[in-house]
Amino acid sequence: MSTTLDALAASTAGSGTNTVTRNEAGSADRFLKLLVAQMQSQDPLNPMDNAQITSQMAQINTVNGINQLNTTVEGLSAQFLQLQTLQGASLVGRDVTLNGDRLAVAQGVGVGGFELSSPADRVKVEILAPSGHVVGTLDLGAQGAGGHSFSWSAQDLPDGAPFRFRVVANSGPIAVPVTPLMRDRVEAVSTVGKQLMLETRDSGSVAYSDVKAFN
Repeated sequence: MSTTLDALAASTAGSGTNTVTRNEAGSADRFLKLLVAQMQSQDPLNPMDNAQITSQMAQINTVNGINQLNTTVEGLSAQFLQLQTLQGASLVGRDVTLNGDRLAVAQGVGVGGFELSSPADRVKVEILAPSGHVVGTLDLGAQGAGGHSFSWSAQDLPDGAPFRFRVVANSGPIAVPVTPLMRDRVEAVSTVGKQLMLETRDSGSVAYSDVKAFN
């Protein structure tokens, strides 16, 4: 009796997406035909077990149910991506917060942010020129775990100046891990496969899921 499902599986395997879809529609019919054929040719002295027949019929129904569920989930995923794309379009021209250490300079002010993995007794932000030299320092004192932002007077710098920053945090003699956060401008949105991508001014193509905050 086990050969019924084996034969059915062999007839539905490895034929591509379109073939799989067609096979799903007729799998129950093929199962019943194979079952009838086996019953007609069975050994009268060794008949098939009714419990085994019932079990295999339950299995084929379960397979069909899973296939239908997968189709439904794929449809919902496509609809969700379309909705997410419409929402992403509203971000064009707006600033978002991403992982990065580029200082956002606009109208004489440089802004940035960071995340601390744990509280720190001392937090210092160093502003770095394109050459890597430190041109400014901000002492922020003690800061708790989580996200923080800062601003730095950049009156002598043009908007979009390519300056960066570095955050140094300590708890006693122990360095606290820091994740730098930067602002960037969304210029366009696109989709790659099933993923929404944001085209940003300074960071290039960034996954929508990588956005930390919307400014």
